[in-house]
Amino acid sequence: MNILTFDIEEWFHLLDHSSTKTSKEWKSFEVRIHQNMDRIFEVLELTRTKATFLVVGWIAEQYPEVVRKMVDRGYEIGSHTHMHQLVYDMGPRVFEKDLERSVKTLEDVSGQKVRIFRAPGFSITENEKWAFEIMHQYGIEIDCSVFPSHHAHGGFPSIQQSAPTIIAYNGMHIKEFPISHKHILGKNIIFSGGGYFRLFPYSFIKQWTKQSDYLMSYLHPRDFDATQPMIPDLPLSRKFKSYVGLKSATPKLHRWLTDFNFIDIATAEGMVDWEEVEVVRV
Repeated sequence: MNILTFDIEEWFHLLDHSSTKTSKEWKSFEVRIHQNMDRIFEVLELTRTKATFLVVGWIAEQYPEVVRKMVDRGYEIGSHTHMHQLVYDMGPRVFEKDLERSVKTLEDVSGQKVRIFRAPGFSITENEKWAFEIMHQYGIEIDCSVFPSHHAHGGFPSIQQSAPTIIAYNGMHIKEFPISHKHILGKNIIFSGGGYFRLFPYSFIKQWTKQSDYLMSYLHPRDFDATQPMIPDLPLSRKFKSYVGLKSATPKLHRWLTDFNFIDIATAEGMVDWEEVEVVRV
């Protein structure tokens, strides 16, 4: 099962960096979401591939036409928060307000019920279990935020497996499609998304995809924008992670979607026997 998802945010929506943190700073950057989304649409249409788009509510608020293009092409829309902040930095009250605003904005613009969520940076950790209850309160049925190991932005190591599960918390249940990873040289590597997808040669990605029974991808419009400006005050390590492999990413994606069958979350949900999957009580 190979699942294709895109986290829809602008090229400057980088986490953990002061000059790209809030909408006050975002106003100083150029708009590139339209051309970047058109590039993604083209690859999906050429390969006849469905995907799920997890959209930052701020994008839908500023550029509703981008979301309407997704809907017109038959793609399902989910939430990637409203202001693209780390969940553990928000806390319960701010997270609830952010999610409420995100869901309302996306539903108003798309005409769809929003039932899927992913936290920026997979930032729901063992200390943010309350987030599942808030998601459930606002109609989220499927979460894709769990990284089942340690991660730069936290991770959730008590959930061991990279496979669909059901999370149980305070009497509620939510379906979970966690991020997938490959155990390489003692580390859990997410080769199916972001900088790792851009960094690794396609031959590696192809081999690891063949070896995966379950693969959850997470890609961004900026991953395919080879001419985007460089944010000047990024540390050298962040510049490498943010800009490596941009030129080869679009043909790499086209190859990946040609060599393998990818499905969206709705299709994956229908393929899972939810009566048989593990229920994880957190």
